[in-house]
Amino acid sequence: MAGALILLATLGSADFARLDALRRRHYPADRNRVPAHLTLFRSLPPSAEDEIRRDLIQISSHSAPQAIEQGFIDLGGGVAVRVRSDGLDRIREELAQHLHGLLGAQDRGGWIPHVTIQNKVEPKTARALLHSLQKDFRPRPLRIAGLELVRYLDGEWERVASFPFRGVS
Repeated sequence: MAGALILLATLGSADFARLDALRRRHYPADRNRVPAHLTLFRSLPPSAEDEIRRDLIQISSHSAPQAIEQGFIDLGGGVAVRVRSDGLDRIREELAQHLHGLLGAQDRGGWIPHVTIQNKVEPKTARALLHSLQKDFRPRPLRIAGLELVRYLDGEWERVASFPFRGVS
């Protein structure tokens, strides 16, 4: 849907740089139109923007949720970093309740927090990357700095607003 709003968890700068570098290295360059990201909602109606902004102002007035990179997800034709965060789970559930009746099927379904670092490749290529990444993997903290609202515009994103968590500069 053109103009749909997308809600992202803003990654801390060091984590973003590391994950975005992985994405640039492994995502097909001709298809990599957006940076590394952790999506909470994929398609929110533009008509709800004011309501969403009010909710995000309130939510971001609290401390940042804790998160951890827990492992990897095999996407078949790609690989994603699996993220575990009870705090983000609660935020998403709260927003889903507030936006009841406005969510599309994809956003109403289950949510598996992740950052995609490779997609749209042959399964053999994805399995090789997955195996390579799993060899030395250890769970690590992932800094969540805030929430970000972007607008989908024909495959590109337009930043609408950022909502840093309290105490995050």
